[in-house]
Amino acid sequence: ELLETVSKGGGENDILRHTQRNKKLFVRERLKLLLDDESFLELSPLAGLNMPYGDVPAAGCLTGIGKICGVWCVFMANDATVKGGTIYPIGVKKQLRAQEIAMQNRLLSVYLVDSGGAFLPLQSELFPDKSHGGRVFYNEAIMSAMRIPQVAVVCGSCVAGGAYVPTMAEEAVIIDKIGTLFLAGPPLVKAATGEYVSPEDLGGAKLHSEVSGCSDHFASSEKEAYECIRNVISTLNYDPLPEEVIEHDSPLYSSDELLGLAPQGYRCTLPVKLILSRLMDGSRFQEFKANYGTTLVTGFGHVEGHLVGIVANNGELSHDASLKGSHFVQLCSQRSIPILFLQNTAPHTAEPTSISQAHSNRLKAQASMMAAVACAAVPKITVVIGGCYGSESYVMCGRSFSPNFLFLWPNARVALVDSRHFSTVPQAGDTDCTGDESELKHLKENFFNTVFSRLEEESSAFYSSARLWDDGVILPQNTRKV
Repeated sequence: ELLETVSKGGGENDILRHTQRNKKLFVRERLKLLLDDESFLELSPLAGLNMPYGDVPAAGCLTGIGKICGVWCVFMANDATVKGGTIYPIGVKKQLRAQEIAMQNRLLSVYLVDSGGAFLPLQSELFPDKSHGGRVFYNEAIMSAMRIPQVAVVCGSCVAGGAYVPTMAEEAVIIDKIGTLFLAGPPLVKAATGEYVSPEDLGGAKLHSEVSGCSDHFASSEKEAYECIRNVISTLNYDPLPEEVIEHDSPLYSSDELLGLAPQGYRCTLPVKLILSRLMDGSRFQEFKANYGTTLVTGFGHVEGHLVGIVANNGELSHDASLKGSHFVQLCSQRSIPILFLQNTAPHTAEPTSISQAHSNRLKAQASMMAAVACAAVPKITVVIGGCYGSESYVMCGRSFSPNFLFLWPNARVALVDSRHFSTVPQAGDTDCTGDESELKHLKENFFNTVFSRLEEESSAFYSSARLWDDGVILPQNTRKV
């Protein structure tokens, strides 16, 4: 339901104004004209959902991965039905994440620019800092130096900072009558000089194709523009090694059964091999150190024909489990085998006041595994299938350890601690309680109620994905495909 809401952009009225009055294609229709087929992975589609920018998702841009002329590409497309494609802080973050993916995986970048520029009332949150809007242009320059091609289509307004995106690309197409490119539009010219100038005269397609040279190709229609971009991509001489068609078996058990296995409560541990038997080709799994450190499952298998190392929680990470994980991750790195992490971290039980020898040993072992995960020079993909709590999220390659991709199941919870731990706060009137009863009551009402409710809200998968702490919420049964 949330994805359906997001796919409608700014809503029906905005789509009508965009497509009928302004004669422009909806952003998803543009992608259909560009892509080879339906194989398109939209990244973080829920970014901006229910954030304090109004009643629609405020990202104002769509990012994703798909193929053009057989070449894998990253797409950054403004959705002008969402507040005219105006860039909000979450939109900047979304574009920067897409560029990071492009650089990490050397993927060609395609920009579909249709933006009113930065949302000025929030300029302090999207202009001055290192990871704010200017970083988009810095990344474009760095990608050019890395010889990663970038192409752009000016398919609407490109105002202010948005004007640099197509001009820094290797090749840009501008569409007649609907594509405009300027640092400040006609209203600001009027305010500054008193002169009236039309958008076409100030920064239209003919001006930039014939006079300024900011655009490399003139297109009379959107359809022609996307045909032109496909032709440009076919001449980039950027064709990675052809992908092998790898024969693979389906799991012996239906992936739809993952819906019934997705854990909703995290106090008990789900046997993670039930999940693996519905993810791995032929349900085959070659386990590593099966009888040692059993709260972590490690081993090798294939997903869609690709060999991967599996590191999956099967309970709280003990000292032995962490040492096993460290050993296995180093093996994968040595053999150049990508690693798939399945996170369902068990909430920590309350520790005794004095640090026990067992606890300190586990701490050292977890630190060893953290170092192994951070330094493993192989692709890493993390899927949070249940809880993602505390330091175990770092050990299991959470966002701060830079996995290539991180996805959540809808039931996932992401937090420093499990909110349900606060149900153990002493109740007023308990016979064993020491201290003033009214003080305990005050503690319960203010601390428990406030912190519990905040943790409950902030640990949901949708709260996380709205803030781009991941690359999207995915349905459990689609995990293999994604």
